[in-house]
This record gives sequence, structure tokens and C-alpha cells, in this order.
Amino acid sequence: MFNNQHYATKGVSENIPPLLQILMWELIQKMPVDKDYLQVFSLSESGGKQRIVHSQEVPEYKKEYELNLGSAINGKIFVIDDVTHSTMIMNYEY
Repeated sequence: MFNNQHYATKGVSENIPPLLQILMWELIQKMPVDKDYLQVFSLSESGGKQRIVHSQEVPEYKKEYELNLGSAINGKIFVIDDVTHSTMIMNYEY
């Protein structure tokens, strides 16, 4: 899963810096468990840092990260794999 063409919606392209998009794709690739078709990233500010909570339902997985990226982004992003391609989408676009 997630070894196919990657796409980002207009909402992601307009609101999420490219570096953060690349990081989320990498976090999916490096997961130590089997991947669910739906990956969830919750983004928030924590003490002046970017907080990222990466999760999936089956098998259950949750990992938290804090990074110094300058300014923090708030929002929720879904990454969906449908076998032929993977799409990064803002939750409000779903």
C-alpha cells in the first residue's frame, strides 16, 4: 500500500507546506506495522512547535511527533490509498 502515484488535493496544496507534505508521505512509508488504507494526521501547535499525531485504525497505530518548523499548521489530513493511487486530502474536503 501507498507504493503508487501520490496526489494532493487543492486544499492540501494551498494550506500545507511542501516540506510537511513530504514528511507525512515519509512517515507512512516508514511505519513499523501493516498499513491501513486510511492514514490520519492531526496537526496542531504545541509550545511553539508543530505537533503531528499520525494514526490509523487497523491495525491500531498512533505516533506523535513535535518539530521546529517555524510556524505551526492546524488541521486534520487524511491520506487514502485505493490501490491505483494515494491521495492526501484535508478533512473538510472529504
